[in-house]
Amino acid sequence: MHDSVLVVTDGRVRSVGPRAAVSIPEGAEVIDVSGKYLMPGMINAHGHVGATDGLDANGEYSTENLMRQLGLYARYGITTVNSLGGDEAAGFALRNEQYRSSLQRARLFVAGSVIAGADEQVIRDQVNRNADMGANFIKTRIDDNLGATQKMSRPLFEALVEQAHMRRQPVAVHLFYLDDAKYMLEVGADLIAHSIRDLPVDREFIAAVAEQGVCYIPTLTREVSTFVYEDVPEFFSDPYFLKEADPQVMAQLQTPERMSRMANSRAAQAYKAGLEVALANVGALHAADIPIAMGTDTGPPARFQGYFEHMELQLMADAGMSPLDVIRSATGVAADCIGMSDIGTLEPGRWADFSILTANPAVDIANTKTIETVYIAGNRVPQP
Repeated sequence: MHDSVLVVTDGRVRSVGPRAAVSIPEGAEVIDVSGKYLMPGMINAHGHVGATDGLDANGEYSTENLMRQLGLYARYGITTVNSLGGDEAAGFALRNEQYRSSLQRARLFVAGSVIAGADEQVIRDQVNRNADMGANFIKTRIDDNLGATQKMSRPLFEALVEQAHMRRQPVAVHLFYLDDAKYMLEVGADLIAHSIRDLPVDREFIAAVAEQGVCYIPTLTREVSTFVYEDVPEFFSDPYFLKEADPQVMAQLQTPERMSRMANSRAAQAYKAGLEVALANVGALHAADIPIAMGTDTGPPARFQGYFEHMELQLMADAGMSPLDVIRSATGVAADCIGMSDIGTLEPGRWADFSILTANPAVDIANTKTIETVYIAGNRVPQP
């Protein structure tokens, strides 16, 4: 909409529309953003928090570190993060206290621990523990890490889905192979948390995912992160990255030993090839009107929270999605896919999470990098 007004009261949208149709309450603070663009806050449907501190893969799941990371996401316009696994008590506590009009950091939804094991009762107990904590999703893996680990057996996966659904918990699945994606749909799992990267999606899969209404989260930058540090990445000179970058982390990623190790990694090269398959599959699924939610799997080492989401948007456009469809995938579609009805779009009654930009992202998706100001619950997100 052009020449429009957004009215926010107590953290939520009160009204929105053309200037002539929206009345501004008497005494309201007026913020004039004439000539600029307003976009709903973006949602990362598959991220992580607390998984790392710098490049330390052991993570630091403290309230302080989570708040730092949620602030980082927010400054990049990512106003909600759906954390799919590894979540502990501090994350649940932050999720529980975010329903307030004074919020100034990214919203967080949590899945608890990733379900794994070789015993059915252990798996059911893990599901129950996460459900008892109030998880938003149950997360599991059914791939084999390119043959390096053993897949969860099908009877165990079926027991997991059964137990989760008994507890009214949706199941998000980490996968790699097309056959596993077809199988998870047969069992009734609810969310595809990564791209299919071994084979092109076929008509059988497209028909099944369409019939069940399951959402697809590409996490294309996850693949990029597995090989891009074999050399100095181009984005290391991007001012939009550098404004939040840690020079020590950048230096560690550019050591000759680390770059050589990645260049000679068979897994890295396999994931590089997998990215090309993933891009083609995003294009095919989008053409078939399958709901695609923006997600990145950021949070682990060298998957940079905030910046990688903008890289993901560009990759989705490269895969054949229009800028406007990419924006939808990161806002309203993502909200629907994670089951959240009060975020994702700017409608009366929803949380007033949005960004102000100086260029139109619906014309060129790269313009998401022109975010000037971010608001969450109508509050301006502070700069560090």
